[in-house]
This record gives sequence, structure tokens and C-alpha cells, in this order.
Amino acid sequence: MNWQELYKQKLVSVEEAASVIKSNDRVWYPASGSAPVDFINALSKRYQELENVTMLTGLILYPFEYLKPGYKGHLNHHTLFMGPVERKMFDFGNVEVTSYQFASTDWLTENRIKANVFVADVSPPDENGNMSYGVLGTFNGHTVAKFASTVIVQVNSKQPYVYGGPEAFINVKDVTYICEKDHDLAVLPQTPVTDIEKTIASHIIPYIEDGSTIQIGIGGLGNAIGFFLENHKDLGIHTEMFVDSMVALAEKGVVNGSKKTLHPGEISCSFGIGSQKMYDFMHKNKMLKTYPISYIADETVIGKNDKFVSINNALMSDLTGQICSESLGFDQFSGTGGQLNFVRGASRSLGGKSFLAFRSVAEKKDGTLVSRITTALPPGSVITTPRTDVHYIVTEFGVAELKGKSIPARVKEMIRIAHPDFRDQLMKEAKEHRLL
Repeated sequence: MNWQELYKQKLVSVEEAASVIKSNDRVWYPASGSAPVDFINALSKRYQELENVTMLTGLILYPFEYLKPGYKGHLNHHTLFMGPVERKMFDFGNVEVTSYQFASTDWLTENRIKANVFVADVSPPDENGNMSYGVLGTFNGHTVAKFASTVIVQVNSKQPYVYGGPEAFINVKDVTYICEKDHDLAVLPQTPVTDIEKTIASHIIPYIEDGSTIQIGIGGLGNAIGFFLENHKDLGIHTEMFVDSMVALAEKGVVNGSKKTLHPGEISCSFGIGSQKMYDFMHKNKMLKTYPISYIADETVIGKNDKFVSINNALMSDLTGQICSESLGFDQFSGTGGQLNFVRGASRSLGGKSFLAFRSVAEKKDGTLVSRITTALPPGSVITTPRTDVHYIVTEFGVAELKGKSIPARVKEMIRIAHPDFRDQLMKEAKEHRLL
């Protein structure tokens, strides 16, 4: 039987596919732009028929109905990375969080996620019956599908066909059910780049040499970095997340991968989150390939890229360089993600560098400012990157190089890049606590 006949044999409606889910199932679905939205909406309508179904994913961009009060105990949400929707819905009590390092995703998938059902939004099949996991499903889709007893795909003609290794596709013969429903992909609104983000970016740019391979996190800083890199040459990309600023650099020829020492000539990533323009860029673009996140974030793999530069956002730091990037006190804000993997990967790279950046102050609701560089982190703050791994920390007031330096030297560097209004107090506290 050819794949076209198999396709027709396995084809069901979205509602029929959703009816397959039973109580106590563990359902994994890809996040953001690869979420099978219509399937999940159909499943949400069945919630009163179900008990203790666990929905597993991360960084969703749709406010699914099942996240609201009344669904807990029927459809429970478990996220591996807190995004804006999960943060907004968290107080409803139906969001549970696991924070982990992206390089261990395959292990986590097999030993902790243990999904018996895998549901993914995919592209229409190619001439060989292979359906692309699209903009995000390559993350761990291949591993989930291997262990799940039921595999359901929602074929969406708007889902980009994204090239990659064999793990970037699933064949018609390897799925249990197929349903069809088109929908627009969730986009992440692009926030305007602030003057402070431009200033922070301008401090980092001189450290980036032509021919470097870069990883840039999401947000205004990433877009600012992209703007300032327009005059560089022969850059490469090896990143967990493909972002909008990278599209502009590729279109202008700044990114061509010609000097990459691993996967030369290509943009290597695991997934993309951003605008529709970015998704369009990913569609059948032979320059871009997606790989499982456990490969992309592997520190040994990262280190094979010479002159690797990792640039990520943080929330705050103490005076010795302990970085908190994922919590506000005891409140989870995002996740560990790949930050530490890329910091450590950069340290294994010949000529590698890593930068952790944040604005020097935060503004409270009453308008007062608080320093994001503190003598000690607030109770509950998660150490995302230990001080022993930190290379450079950047604020709008400069770059602090901490790698291999003594504690007093670190403290002086951190006070130098703190907001001027807080430097005297930080110096006083550092002496009181014998850091200086």
C-alpha cells in the first residue's frame, strides 16, 4: 500500500481524533507555532468526560480554554518553559512547571514526560509521504513519537515545510491518525527595541568578530544585536531558537555560514518563534535546517563551532556574578532553557565568548527604581548560570568580564556596571559582608 492510500485510511475528523484521548493519558504537543490548535480546542470541549489527562508542552502562545478554572483535574497543563500565556494563567492553578536544561530533553522525554499520546501540527506530506514538524516540532517530536503508543497529526497547509535531519519529519506510515485543519500560526509580537537595549547591544558588538557563529536569545535585545551586526561579515548561526533579527541578517548576506566549522553554509537551529515573516523565511529554505534540541544544545556540539558567541537575557545578578534568569523570587517567570548549555558550549569553543545581559534597574509600580545587581539575590531566586560559568555580564553601563577573576575583582566589575544611583550602597554592603 502506498503512502497516499495509507493517508486516506488514517484520515479522520478533528473531533474524531480528539475522541481518542481517554482518562489518565499523558499528551505531548509541540509549543507555540506548532501547536495543533484545533485538536486541542476539540479536546477541551470533552473535558467533563475525562479525568486526570496531563497536557505537556512549553511556551504556548494560545490561551487555550482548558487553562481556565474548572478544567483542573480533567485536563491538567504541565509546561517545560513558562511563556507569557502560562504566566497569565498561572494563578488559575492549572499550570505545573518543570525547569530543566534543554540539552537533556531526550532524557526528560523518555524518563519524565512519558507521553503515551503525541499530537503535532505538521505540513502536508511531500512526494515521499514525509510531513515536516514545521517551525517547532523538531524540538523533541521524533523522540516523543518513538515512545508514544498513539501518534496523531493535524495537517495544516499553513505550517511551513522546514528542512532538517531525519528527525525533522514524520512519515504517514508512522502515525496512527491524521486529521486536517488549517489555521494561522501563533506569532510572538515584536516589541520595539528600546534605547537601553540598543546601548547594551552596542557594548557587545565590538566583541563579535567577523566569521563568528552566534546564538541570540529572544526579545528586544536580540533584535538590537541584529541591527548592530549589519556591517559584519560571514557570520554563522547555531542556536536553539531562530528569531526575527536573524532573518534580516540572512537576507542582507551578513549571515552566510561560510566560516562555520560545524555545518558550514547553513543556519542550524531547533525551532523558530517570531513573526509570520520569519515563518515564511523558514518555509522550504535550504539554507536553514532544524535539529532536535538535545543535539543543538549539547555543549560538546556547540563547542565544535569556532568563535562561538552566545548572547542571552537575564533578570538579575548578585555582586559575585550569580545569574538569575528564570524567577522573580519564588515566582517562576520562564525556564532554564538552553542558557547554561550555550554558556558552557561557548567556553568549549576556540575563541568562544558568552554574554548575559540585562537592564541595570527595574521599575516598580510606584515608579521607583530597584537595582538588578544586588549584594545577595532575593530569597527564592533561581541560579540559572553559576558564577563559575559566567564570562561577560552586560548592562547599559558597560561590560563586566568575570571569567577566572577573584571575588573582590568580580565585585568591583559588577559595581562598575551597576546604575550610578546604587553604586555607593553596593560598595558599602560589599565591604560590610567582607566581599571587598
